[in-house]
Amino acid sequence: MIRLFIDQPLSAGGLIAPGPDQSRYLTGVMRKGVGDQILLFNGRDGEWRAEITSVTKRACVLTALERTREQGAGPDLELIVALVKRNRLETIIEKAAELGCCRVRLAITRYTQSDHARTDRLAAIATEASEQTGRLDVP
Repeated sequence: MIRLFIDQPLSAGGLIAPGPDQSRYLTGVMRKGVGDQILLFNGRDGEWRAEITSVTKRACVLTALERTREQGAGPDLELIVALVKRNRLETIIEKAAELGCCRVRLAITRYTQSDHARTDRLAAIATEASEQTGRLDVP
């Protein structure tokens, strides 16, 4: 079943409006339609089973049905990593999320090979890894 991270409160009967990218992913890429069910999590309210209740050309609406897992506190693991080349840093972030790190901090050292990082891209990679591994939070 598809798992999706939603940055909105989740409660029984609550309506959730995913962003345009998430709506396109559900309806266009995964070919989900009205009546199909997915799993949602937000890092605060646990994991919820939801149903697609409405689909338009550019958006969809989900209704939270029931909680499938309670939110628990994961291990308090923090990874501090120096900025390295882009593709290696993305792999490090992905693996850190898969292994259960709750925080990833980027550091600049004397031998750092890169002077900047796209944190929005790294956050998207961590979110995707959390969706795929069954975590209930995103580092």
